[in-house]
Amino acid sequence: MLNFLKILQKNLALAIPVSMILGLLAGGYLFDAAPLKNLIIPITFLMVYPMMATLNVRSVFTGSDLRLQIVTQLINFVLIPLVVFILGKLFFTGGEAKYGLWAVGLFLIGVLPASGMTISWTGFAKGNKEAATKMLVFGLLIGALAAPVYTKVFMGATVDVDMLHMFQQICLFVFLPLVVGLLTQNYLRKKHGQKAWAEVYSPMFPPFSALGVTLIAFVAMALKAQTILANPADILKILIPLAIFYLLSYVLLSLVGKFFFRREDAIAMVFGVVMRDLSIALAIAMTAFGKEGSTIALLIALAYVIQIQSAAWYIRLVPRIFGAAPGETPTKA
Repeated sequence: MLNFLKILQKNLALAIPVSMILGLLAGGYLFDAAPLKNLIIPITFLMVYPMMATLNVRSVFTGSDLRLQIVTQLINFVLIPLVVFILGKLFFTGGEAKYGLWAVGLFLIGVLPASGMTISWTGFAKGNKEAATKMLVFGLLIGALAAPVYTKVFMGATVDVDMLHMFQQICLFVFLPLVVGLLTQNYLRKKHGQKAWAEVYSPMFPPFSALGVTLIAFVAMALKAQTILANPADILKILIPLAIFYLLSYVLLSLVGKFFFRREDAIAMVFGVVMRDLSIALAIAMTAFGKEGSTIALLIALAYVIQIQSAAWYIRLVPRIFGAAPGETPTKA
């Protein structure tokens, strides 16, 4: 079982679109997908808990990268929300209610930054994983407090935003897994020692998070399958602003990182902003907005495809943008 999940984790860029296609076929032709909505909370916990259990919170209190952390969170909570709000206004205008709901989905992506993949992709690119961990922790905490307020202020005219209910959902999907995860980590460290934790137990958690991601992508697509099959052009309408958002993010962050930070920190900043927490955004969309949530969730589910595929391609460009890592042969442009 664990070996299969490790294979799934290594091939997540392929597993997610395959899972979404299967969800589309299942919800469109095989069965009524409505009961699957009851699985959203346990699947989300399955996604988030492994990330929290392996989180190195101690690293938040080490290092001297205050400027990097401040710039990253300013981009996350000032610039990115403005970008997604403007993109929503530009691309999702129309008389049908679905356009406004897609704008809400895009905005949720913008106000819930820093997924667990931030650390993974930073490591793949040989960036500063310690700084990436801090970005993840700060992003989770700030986002949990800011998201209900931001959504109410920016999107309150489009959809009914119950700030208290939304905050309760965030607590369920962020703070509960965080507490349980840290307790698990502390227990295993004390019982088996730091070496066993690092070498044996810690690597066992991330594959389960990968399983959760593929399952939630399947559920999200299955729930909207009938609507998608009836209006296939909607997929293209959603993918265009998503692609523009990620392209703008990569270009801006690459420029800021190139000119203002050293290589390892710049890479951490790029992935600390680009790797949005789609898992939590998807769960909140499907639980905090009633019957409108599945329409909002459609855009977030499709964002998985672009986010992971774009990260895989960006990894190949990192040596050309920021130079080769120490010990690597420089890549020719």
